[in-house]
Amino acid sequence: MQETEAVTMTEGLHLMTVKRLDLDHIRLAARINLSEWQNNPQSRQYISYLKGKQGRKVGEYFRDFIGALEGVDGPGETRTLLKAFSDFVESEDLGEESAREKTNTLVSYAMAQAKLSEPLTLDELSEVLDDEQPKAFAEFIRDNDYGLSASLPPDKKTLNKFRRFTGRCEGMSISFEHGLLGSKVEFDEAGGTLTLRGLPSQLTEQIKRATS
Repeated sequence: MQETEAVTMTEGLHLMTVKRLDLDHIRLAARINLSEWQNNPQSRQYISYLKGKQGRKVGEYFRDFIGALEGVDGPGETRTLLKAFSDFVESEDLGEESAREKTNTLVSYAMAQAKLSEPLTLDELSEVLDDEQPKAFAEFIRDNDYGLSASLPPDKKTLNKFRRFTGRCEGMSISFEHGLLGSKVEFDEAGGTLTLRGLPSQLTEQIKRATS
C-alpha cells in the first residue's frame, strides 16, 4: 500500500498538506470481523481477503503471513442469501407471479451450480434474476451489508427448504414452501388431499364472514 499526500482544510480555514493511505490501489488486504471471531469460535467466516491480481501464490503467502484461515459456511451463507432475496422481493414490491418466477430462477441457478460443485457468484445471480436490471440484486446485497462473500458454495438442503410448491385450478391457487411439507402441510397421496395447519388469521376471518 502506498502513502500519498493530499490537501485539507483545518478548522481555522487554513490549507495544509497531510499524508493518506492510497486505498484505491490497494493490492492485498484482509477484513476481520472481531465480533464473529470472539463470539463464534467454530466459525471461519470472521475473515475475508481482497483478491488481488498478483496471482494465487502471492495471496497464499499473505494468508500465511496473517496466520488466519478463511472459510465459508455453505448452509449459513445460503440462508443469508435467501434472507437477502426475501428482503429484496419485499422492497421491490413485486407481484405474486413475478416473485414466484424470480424464486424459481434463483433456486434453479443455485441448484445447477451445486450439482457442478461450482460456487454461486452474486453478480452472475443478479444478472440471471433480471436481465433488464442485472446489477439490482447484487447492489441491494452490498448496500444493506449482509456480509455475504462475492461467491459462495450453495447448499442443496437449504435450497430445498426454500423451494415452493405451487398449483392453480378452477379458481383455486395454492403455494407453500418445501419446508412446510410434513409440518403445517400434510399430503395424502392416496386421497389426493392437502391438510393445512396454522392458517393466516386474515384468511380464517374472511371464511368466517362468508359462511356466517
